[in-house]
Amino acid sequence: MFEIGDYVMKTSKGVCHIDDITHLDMAGIDKEKLYYVMTPLDGRGSTLYVSVDAGPNNIRAAMTKGQAEDVINAIPEIKEAWVENDKLREQCYKDAVRSGSPEALISIIKTIYSRKKLREDQGKKNTAVDERYFKQAEDLLYAEIAFALGKDKSEICDYITSCIRGRALHV
Repeated sequence: MFEIGDYVMKTSKGVCHIDDITHLDMAGIDKEKLYYVMTPLDGRGSTLYVSVDAGPNNIRAAMTKGQAEDVINAIPEIKEAWVENDKLREQCYKDAVRSGSPEALISIIKTIYSRKKLREDQGKKNTAVDERYFKQAEDLLYAEIAFALGKDKSEICDYITSCIRGRALHV
């Protein structure tokens, strides 16, 4: 169980601060059940209520600095999630975003980036589905890495690129 003051990753919402742990006094809600009261760090000003019983597929501890560095170092080895069928591909993207797993997010980011290049080479535009999930995956991944490293989210793409390039030079 997390504690007040902890930072967690809420799937598809991003990094959140646990402001309180309480029973909710709302109609239709079990008054005995405990809920985390959380504020997303993305600045949207919303409050989230998540059951303390929510499993790791819904909420997990936010990445540490060491974990963020490990994820960045693993990027070259993470495989693309290539799926030919449009409907199955969108489901793959949706599942990755819902999971909040950094590896799953990286996998679809790499896939969508490759698809974009392939489509550009064919004189086609990127699809709206690819654009939407690329942005969601990037936002979630970069926000968590930025939090873990104490950096601004806008710096993360360049930071990751320089880390990967630097690593390639030392191999």
